[in-house]
Amino acid sequence: MPLGELRDLLARHARPDLRTAIEDVQIMRADRPYPPAPTTYGKVFVVVAQGTKRCGYGETVYEYGAGQYLVASVDMPVTSHFSEAGPQRPGLGFGLTLHPAAVAEMLVDDAQAGGDAPFGLGVSETPPALLDAVVRLLRLLDEPADIPVLAPLIKREIIWRLIRGEQGAIVRQLGRSDSSLSHVGRAVRWIRDNYQRGFQVEEAAQVAGMSLAAFYRNFQAATAMTPIQFQKQIRLQQARLQLAADPTDIAGVSRRVGYDSPSQFSRDYRRQFGLPPSQDTGAVRPAARRRRQ
Repeated sequence: MPLGELRDLLARHARPDLRTAIEDVQIMRADRPYPPAPTTYGKVFVVVAQGTKRCGYGETVYEYGAGQYLVASVDMPVTSHFSEAGPQRPGLGFGLTLHPAAVAEMLVDDAQAGGDAPFGLGVSETPPALLDAVVRLLRLLDEPADIPVLAPLIKREIIWRLIRGEQGAIVRQLGRSDSSLSHVGRAVRWIRDNYQRGFQVEEAAQVAGMSLAAFYRNFQAATAMTPIQFQKQIRLQQARLQLAADPTDIAGVSRRVGYDSPSQFSRDYRRQFGLPPSQDTGAVRPAARRRRQ
């Protein structure tokens, strides 16, 4: 069974730093259900082979387990972790970074590209042909000499099957420089780079190269948030990471991520993570240490 072989390959080749000898391919392993860790889902394709992975975005939680995949096409500020894992049955996952240029090469049907931006994250069952391609790509880790020649071909196949699959609208828009999602993506990167300062939505619309009305509509479609709400998510994620390094400097962290009011920061933090910053930092520190390994 492809899923069984995928589990074996992932378990055998997993490393603490997640990296593999195949460019853009990562292997995730968790021997227990660690606390949620702040991270960013960029342009990525993830398959779970064992256990259950949980992704929190705003007030929405996505869960996907063995045989399911997630695809993301916008830099989403999320919390992510294996919620189901153990020493005997570790959480195991495969990740592949999706490059817009590689997707663009595979697009042959321009008629499917129109319309507003789709939501930038989706979860589906992994079709057998797509799962088989992932397994064949990971088999190359046992034949390193074949990686330079065969890995690019199999990665192209994976992208093609994603384009033709249930989440194809997300992937197709990723590959089009003139798509609504690509315009939104430029604004997302700009907001991430400038998350500490306030801004007017008109500024972000100019960066995206869209009218204010079109930008607002497409940004909400792609991220399920307004630009200001999106910035708040990034600020809180960054604050959580900074508090992992220095849990005593709550006022300083709130100021560095762009808050004028420490009390407002504490209210927003508690609303987002369920605990005030003074109580949450102990839970997030182990996760933060793992991310730096």
